[in-house]
Amino acid sequence: MTGKNRKIHIDELKNPIVFTAVGFGSGLSPIAPGTAGTLVTVPLVYYLQQQDFLIYVTATLLVLLTGSWVCGYAANKLQVHDHPGIVYDEVAGFLITMSLAPAGWEWMLTGFVLFRFFDAVKPWPISWFDKNLHGGFGILFDDIIAGIFSLCCLLLIDHFI
Repeated sequence: MTGKNRKIHIDELKNPIVFTAVGFGSGLSPIAPGTAGTLVTVPLVYYLQQQDFLIYVTATLLVLLTGSWVCGYAANKLQVHDHPGIVYDEVAGFLITMSLAPAGWEWMLTGFVLFRFFDAVKPWPISWFDKNLHGGFGILFDDIIAGIFSLCCLLLIDHFI
């Protein structure tokens, strides 16, 4: 597969799976595409937090169950494993981050910062999963762990504040 700096051609975005994988275009941001992908998830999280918890869980499970395939399919089409433009994994990770968090903009902002920190810095064991798991599952799984770490931090903050 070619390098991570490979530009995504407009014709590739005509494929609905690739378009979904790049966060409906948010992953095309020339600066911090993962942050852009997480940012476009904020309205979805806000909407889901207003719904019954079962709806939130169902939506998150849908993203998780399709994530490995969507990310792997897009990586194959783009011929780059874990292309920076693929941000469907950020959507999954941020949904996890906010799944049990209290509602409110302060929690959304804190969750956003925590998730971006864990996803970008990749402390152990996130870094191990990032380096050792491949394919669509590998693209997705380190963000799942980053989401779990972020959620745990939010719950600890909520407990001790």
